[in-house]
Amino acid sequence: MQTPQRPTLTQFLIDERRRFPEAGGDFNSVILNIALVCRRISHAIACGALAGVNGSADSTNVQGEDQKKLDILSNDLFIEGNQWGGQLAGMVSEELDEPYSIPKPYTRGRYLLLFDPLDGSSNIDVNVSVGSIFSVLRAPDSRRATKAEDYLQPGVEQVAAGYAIYGPATMLVLSVGTGVHAFTLCPLVGEFMLTHPNLKVPEDTSEFAINTSNSRFWEEPVRRYVDECIAGKTGERGKDFNMRWIASLVAEAHRILMRGGVFLYPRDNKQPARNGRLRLLYEANPIGFIMEQAGGRASTGHEPVMQVKPTDIHQRIGFIFGSKNEVERIEQYHKHPRRVDSPNPLFHERSLFTETPNMQ
Repeated sequence: MQTPQRPTLTQFLIDERRRFPEAGGDFNSVILNIALVCRRISHAIACGALAGVNGSADSTNVQGEDQKKLDILSNDLFIEGNQWGGQLAGMVSEELDEPYSIPKPYTRGRYLLLFDPLDGSSNIDVNVSVGSIFSVLRAPDSRRATKAEDYLQPGVEQVAAGYAIYGPATMLVLSVGTGVHAFTLCPLVGEFMLTHPNLKVPEDTSEFAINTSNSRFWEEPVRRYVDECIAGKTGERGKDFNMRWIASLVAEAHRILMRGGVFLYPRDNKQPARNGRLRLLYEANPIGFIMEQAGGRASTGHEPVMQVKPTDIHQRIGFIFGSKNEVERIEQYHKHPRRVDSPNPLFHERSLFTETPNMQ
């Protein structure tokens, strides 16, 4: 099989570094170490049941979620593959209760790594695409062990973010703040090759993704938006929409990055104590960084997600991202809620489903 001559991930990073002569090599090493870990995870996933790595680990993580064997394996690979190089001061993982400080005899470096080692792992056993998500921040002080407060930086402070998607092909999608580029793992040479430079999210779309089984818990602006999409040509929007739902954040983000769309996992009242379902630091912020670097938009519905000041390393948040014009429309619906006397007879407060107040 002949393949066109394409730059490798290493060559791409070297070219990027040449634009900043004052930069050292530590940053490139961080990204290359992550890429190596993703290659190892890809191999483990491909082996699947043959290697005995599918199925439940009969344990839960700090989120109270059931862990898969591959969750634990992927987390171990991220720790093992990134602690030794001297570039990191510490790490935060979805699978760890507390931050992981680089142990002796390894030296500490200038960066922090935050990651979801295997997003969408509940789909592993049915062979649906899953992925790894990562975010890179600067360490406030590399001379000491990291504290939880060191990681509580808003998404705008990220110096790099990306994800690997393990599907029909394994791809690494990366932004170092100069656009978004996707690299495909070549099975012939075992290297990530640049195949999709300068990806852009279309500003408009006719696809949306949301879990409609939660519709009874949605806030009114989200219900309003989805109702309009479902109404199609006969409704206010005057065009038909298609709905998608994979239940894997990486797979949803990758589809939107490649062809447009909008994804909604909004805050709702299903669990009122939670501000949302997805984690801010190692899911929403890195995906938001990717989307905005590609010309899309990422939001909580109320504000840009990357401007949110974190309060906890495992903080949850409502998350809406994708094609810019659709996300901005949803934000406007939150800023300017529909009046209760607006025409929507099934859902507004004075509908046939609401009891008439007792007038005494």
